[in-house]
Amino acid sequence: MRIVVLAGGIGGARFLRGLKRAAPDAEITVIGNTGDDIHLFGLKVCPDLDTVMYTLGGGIDEEQGWGRADETFRVKEELGAYGVGPEWFGLGDRDFATHIVRTQMLAAGYPLSAVTEALCARWKPGVTLLPMSDDRIETHVAVEVDGERKAVHFQEYWVRLRASVPAEAVVPVGAEQAEPAPGVLAAIAAADVILFPPSNPVVSIGTILAVPGIREAIAEAGVPVVGLSPIVGDAPVRGMADKVLAAVGVEATAAAVAAHYGSGLLDGWLVDTVDAGAVAEVEAAGIRCRAVPLMMTGPDATAAMAGEALALAAEVRG
Repeated sequence: MRIVVLAGGIGGARFLRGLKRAAPDAEITVIGNTGDDIHLFGLKVCPDLDTVMYTLGGGIDEEQGWGRADETFRVKEELGAYGVGPEWFGLGDRDFATHIVRTQMLAAGYPLSAVTEALCARWKPGVTLLPMSDDRIETHVAVEVDGERKAVHFQEYWVRLRASVPAEAVVPVGAEQAEPAPGVLAAIAAADVILFPPSNPVVSIGTILAVPGIREAIAEAGVPVVGLSPIVGDAPVRGMADKVLAAVGVEATAAAVAAHYGSGLLDGWLVDTVDAGAVAEVEAAGIRCRAVPLMMTGPDATAAMAGEALALAAEVRG
């Protein structure tokens, strides 16, 4: 079985780990969000790609879900001593090495897809990890701070501001001019199943779908497309997805997120058992829906979630 997964950060990475357990013989291709990418200290940082790579490769800090395990922050401390910021973004010493290698390879002319392949050769994540595009795309958020309306990088909104002010607009800058990375459209065309994990529907999966050609390829693939709700009991499972959903006019409910993706894209949608009342509404919109436990409380629970997604895909396929 060939499975394509669109993945953002922590939620997407942990879901992938469960998917590998649920379908150990599957050929899994991950299309990773690069809208969160940011340049810091002269280095190209790809948080979502690295979170998938570290999680599946056994190097992630399990407690926080991002960054390296057994990390130290001597370089960050020394940069701070020189007055060099930003101090709000925590790059650890081990993590710095990844970004240095990536930046050197990019400067030598290698595209991001080739760089990602080279980095994965060390970590052996057990999936094919593709950036959504080799082109530069950065998600920016329009906010009003101290009476001034401005656009800030998504990382600044999420990490420094902690989404404490309303997001007035979310814009994947550069997406309209970008092209899918090599292998992305071919993987979609060859897939037997396409999955949307419980990643942020606006700034993770939504940004991937903003790259011209990807949404269309998924809609025309002719295979089951199944998503898992990141909203449980009218609240995000983790993070602040409700803040960016509001910016695009979508309620923070499992049914509203399904409608946001739409029946032209989704064939199946899983909601948590606490949202079982939403099943009828989602199915009325033309999307097959089932209520199952969606809390990734451990490896077994996550594998069970992935198994339910594959089961719904088989049901849709008939």
